[in-house]
Amino acid sequence: MEQQTVRTTLILPKDLLEATDKAIESGKAKSRNEFVTRGLRRELAAEKRAEIDAALAEIANDLEYQREVLQMEAEFAPPQWEALKLEINRSPY
Repeated sequence: MEQQTVRTTLILPKDLLEATDKAIESGKAKSRNEFVTRGLRRELAAEKRAEIDAALAEIANDLEYQREVLQMEAEFAPPQWEALKLEINRSPY
């Protein structure tokens, strides 16, 4: 499926454009468009990861969440121990 594109204009620092052209000349991209598109995708992905990391950091400081995790760990500890003992007993070693 072909992606829809939109033509736009960018104003870039001269040294950044020169470095982009050198990267294209060395075969790192087919065109300025491809190079810029890849860079934007990477930056947007990094921003998304940062948002997720921030949300996870917020959860780590949530006392109610921590209590729930500890409760679940306590509830699952006996079944986990039983499963481990069964696996150890089946092991040929």
